[in-house]
Amino acid sequence: MGSDDYGYGAIAALMGLIFFLVLVVGPILYVVLSIFLMKIFEKAGVQGKWRAWVPVYNSMILFKLGDMSPWLVLYSLGATLLLAWIPVIGWLVPLATLALSAMAAWRVGLKLQKEAAWVVLYVFLSPVWMGILAFDKSRWNPAIAPAPWAGNAFLEDRTAWDGVPVQPSQNVAPPAPGYGAPGQGYAAPTSQGYQPPAPQGYAPPAQPGYGAPGQTGYPGGQPGYAAPQAPSTGAQVPPPAAPPAPPAPPADRDQPSA
Repeated sequence: MGSDDYGYGAIAALMGLIFFLVLVVGPILYVVLSIFLMKIFEKAGVQGKWRAWVPVYNSMILFKLGDMSPWLVLYSLGATLLLAWIPVIGWLVPLATLALSAMAAWRVGLKLQKEAAWVVLYVFLSPVWMGILAFDKSRWNPAIAPAPWAGNAFLEDRTAWDGVPVQPSQNVAPPAPGYGAPGQGYAAPTSQGYQPPAPQGYAPPAQPGYGAPGQTGYPGGQPGYAAPQAPSTGAQVPPPAAPPAPPAPPADRDQPSA
């Protein structure tokens, strides 16, 4: 048997190993990681277990929970497909993707009471990192310090998706005028229709006859008018005068005069 036979045999063994990893190990690993993500999403309050099973989309949700823009996942995937054939640049794109993923994992770990050093475990053994966060007794706590990239339009998450909780540090665009909460341009209905709220510091003018005491427009606030004083507690109130006696009836004309 020549050296060529050994070379073909090695190639065949390598191809068999690749097919085994792709067809057997790959699906098993995907199922395990999806279960881990599903548990992490449940802790974070994400609605719908199916989100953890959709490729790419589950990574976008993980980025959102980590205060990172979910569109970075699509940008990284597109850059990898377009630039992978370029020397040097094609090697740097996966490293940049890994760095962005580590930043999101760092924030997710902090919200599950994990120290920043745990991100090292994510970089080298991400399945182990996901498994620990998925099944330990940690609880989701988004009330942590804002991310260092807060305010960066490219990195910060500024999207709002149904079923995915909005993080406290997330900068979501304010609602359109006319649909805000009461006190922010919204007028509650009244019996006379929708009345716009009065601006702060504005006092409506007093209507004639309805002003407060001492103010112009109130009957008791006119110049020269003094309200009657109530009698003091110990004053003696005189009794009412007796009514006058009724007049005497006229004399009967049929009676003879005396």
